[in-house]
Amino acid sequence: MQNAQQSSPRQTRAASWKDAWRERNYRWYAAGMLSGGFGLQMLNTTVLWDVWERSQDPLSLGLIGLARALPVMLLAFPAGHMVDLFDRRKILVFTQSGFALVAALLAITAYCGAPLWISFVAIALSGCVRAFNMSTRQSLLPLLVPIDRFQNAVTWNSAIFQCAAIGGPVLAGGLIALTHSTWIVFALSTVLCAGFAFASSQLRPRETAKATGGFTLRAMFAGAAHIRKEKVIFGAILLDLLAVLFGGATALLPIFATDILHTDAVGLGILKASTAVGALIIAGFLAVRPTMRPAGPLLLWSVVGFGVCMILFGISQSFWISVALLMASGAVDNVSVVIRHVLVQTRTPDQLRGRVTAVNGIFIECSNELGGFESGLVAAWIGPVWSVISGGIGTLAVTGVIAWCLPALRKLDRLIDEVKPIQDALATNAQSESSMNQSSDSASS
Repeated sequence: MQNAQQSSPRQTRAASWKDAWRERNYRWYAAGMLSGGFGLQMLNTTVLWDVWERSQDPLSLGLIGLARALPVMLLAFPAGHMVDLFDRRKILVFTQSGFALVAALLAITAYCGAPLWISFVAIALSGCVRAFNMSTRQSLLPLLVPIDRFQNAVTWNSAIFQCAAIGGPVLAGGLIALTHSTWIVFALSTVLCAGFAFASSQLRPRETAKATGGFTLRAMFAGAAHIRKEKVIFGAILLDLLAVLFGGATALLPIFATDILHTDAVGLGILKASTAVGALIIAGFLAVRPTMRPAGPLLLWSVVGFGVCMILFGISQSFWISVALLMASGAVDNVSVVIRHVLVQTRTPDQLRGRVTAVNGIFIECSNELGGFESGLVAAWIGPVWSVISGGIGTLAVTGVIAWCLPALRKLDRLIDEVKPIQDALATNAQSESSMNQSSDSASS
């Protein structure tokens, strides 16, 4: 009863762009996210540049994504269950400290000129940390702000992430061009990731009921079962998986920068930051004008726009036209990101959020990192230009198929207005299933 009261919306009032910032917890969270976001964006950009400079192999760029994604796919389910069982704040401190240690390892290997395989070991370790960090960070946010301020918090989270995604690559590229070394960038990333760990230690999330029933296989996969029941969530994350898996071009940006657009490390930083600039612009618009309806068609058309931008980017041979197209792709992609994140977190009971977020994390990693591997593999086969063009065409195709097969997603109108009755029903179902699990465990013992 207490949890239901805490989750219920406050008295009806006009939404404000600064709702989330009124919460102390969110201010600490946002500060940490900005620091850690800069650190990870600088780290990721520098890893891409370092591997490309040392290998000159498109497949090696794809292997970066594979090294990150495989640990997440292997550890996501147990990680999500642990997030539901234990203190999420402490896990967040631990994972952000883990990112700082990985960045420190990369700084040491770059300074000493260690073999390239050691860098791939560090990348794989970062994937292990990501498996726990993603579930923790996303499932913790609903405990830091009231439900009526959650969409505003998600929008600001997106804006903060995009600020880091803009500044991080540009700063990394500038430092590499200035110092002609990568270890300095990795060292700075270490400090910034440690800053998020400190900010996480200052959070005071509201108390909620923890998952029950112990660490069992059935409980571990409960998040996947919930997504299977919730067709709207399933459709949203499947759409993101397939669209970015086919249409993403981030892993190939070093090749486009040097071989097609004829620029340097600074140009790579600008290209990598361009999508974030577009996403930041749309995030600012959504913070001021939060109404997103009809949500389903808006989600589908935003993915169509992403696919078109990728096709045109593959065709372009002008640096600034390519920058503009990446900005446009970031803007439309961020619309789908906000809608999907609100759907996943608000249509899931708190006892399952870690496990549902873990499944969502697997989809995200498959799309982003395995998408990078797929891009590198296809680029090694038919070239980077046709790799991106064919990926954009694939994005358009899968969007049409999903829109046809999932009418519930196609007809979705509102986001937040529908949340409260859904949450009540989900909480009741979760409590019933928890009681059944406990009864089953007692009977078996």
